[in-house]
Amino acid sequence: MRHQLAINDHPSQPVQRVCHPDSAADARDVVSDFATSLRPPPTERTTQNLLLLVSELVANAFRHAGAVTAVHLRADRERIEILVEDPSPRHPQERSPDLTGSGGGFGWPMVRSLALDVVVLPGPGGGKTVQAVLAR
Repeated sequence: MRHQLAINDHPSQPVQRVCHPDSAADARDVVSDFATSLRPPPTERTTQNLLLLVSELVANAFRHAGAVTAVHLRADRERIEILVEDPSPRHPQERSPDLTGSGGGFGWPMVRSLALDVVVLPGPGGGKTVQAVLAR
């Protein structure tokens, strides 16, 4: 039986999980399990936004940095944090969306519109960490 992660079980510490996904699909599976194990559970909309954010951040890390070093998930009573580490120090770039569908440009604006806050921090080993925060 899976243990339900209740915020009250950890009054001074947020609930946390770390994974090292090989794909965006792997990261979504971990995030889905993480969200369903939280008590109280996040709303369906929050869960969908969480899945979209993680999917986009992980896919971009693989596409533009070549790898994902780790994905950290943290939740407390008010917020859910997603931290995606990759080996590249290069920050995400805003660019005009390519309406033909071949050049992208939609992901970073979507991440910034879904999250309450997005920060790019220096990461371990010279890479970066993209941190996005959702309201719980």
